Amino acid sequence: MALTVTDFFRKFPTDDACLDHLWKVRFGDEIECGKCGKVGKFYRLRKELAYSCPRCGHHIHPMVGTPFERSRTPLQKWFYAIYLFTTTRHGVSAKELQRQLGVTYKTAWRMRHEIRKYMAQVDGDGMLDAHVEMDEAYIGGRRVGGKQEGKTGRGGDKAIVFGMVKREGEVITAVVASASKKDMLPHVADHVVPGTHVFTDEWPPYKALPGMGYSHKAVSHRAKRYVEGIDHVKTIEGFWAILQRSIRGTHVWVSPKHLSKYLGEFEYRFNIRKRPASMFYRLLTSF
Repeated sequence: MALTVTDFFRKFPTDDACLDHLWKVRFGDEIECGKCGKVGKFYRLRKELAYSCPRCGHHIHPMVGTPFERSRTPLQKWFYAIYLFTTTRHGVSAKELQRQLGVTYKTAWRMRHEIRKYMAQVDGDGMLDAHVEMDEAYIGGRRVGGKQEGKTGRGGDKAIVFGMVKREGEVITAVVASASKKDMLPHVADHVVPGTHVFTDEWPPYKALPGMGYSHKAVSHRAKRYVEGIDHVKTIEGFWAILQRSIRGTHVWVSPKHLSKYLGEFEYRFNIRKRPASMFYRLLTSF
């Protein structure tokens, strides 16, 4: 069952409650002191965001090594920002975080990028097998007077991304320098098990896939044949559609410099799509 706003504030009513949660998730009830070697419970220091060994006074700061490290923003606001990220399909803009949390725009902008990096870290990148779809997409590009800025041709001034998705499974994406064999296919070698059945469109670099040990089928979009039995790339195209709608509707424009963080966020959301209620809890138990 999804966590409601009321449930959230009941579970995390204060910064202290959030810090206690962080401590228990990362260290448990009893730990071995890194200084004196004794095992036992640490107690909370009231004037510092830390816990101390009752025997030798050694301090542990549970926020160190998390997205909240060195942040002056109250921990409850961080937790609530994560809650907002996991309860919306199309992401949260910096202006929306600023409004909801009552922080400066600069703080909201930094928070959302740290959360995106953390979502990508928790999601990770594994290996794909069985039936895998692949496709490249072109993201972003500013518009002036209703017209696209920049170069013409395939992609124009847009950033290029490459994606691979296992049927009924996970997606892995990457920002690439070009839609060429040398820039895309190394990601295939890194993340797709040899012998996998791979489905693509007719873009020429994919012709090298059989030589890499993959069974390859290309769907002829030029001939307007989009599905031929099990041959299609509808899953990965659906992922690109969700990403594009989010950028247009929520973020308006994404710079190539930060695009990988957005991809990490949407990978996480897509990969846990069958367990949406666990999105928030998984992030709050993976520090």
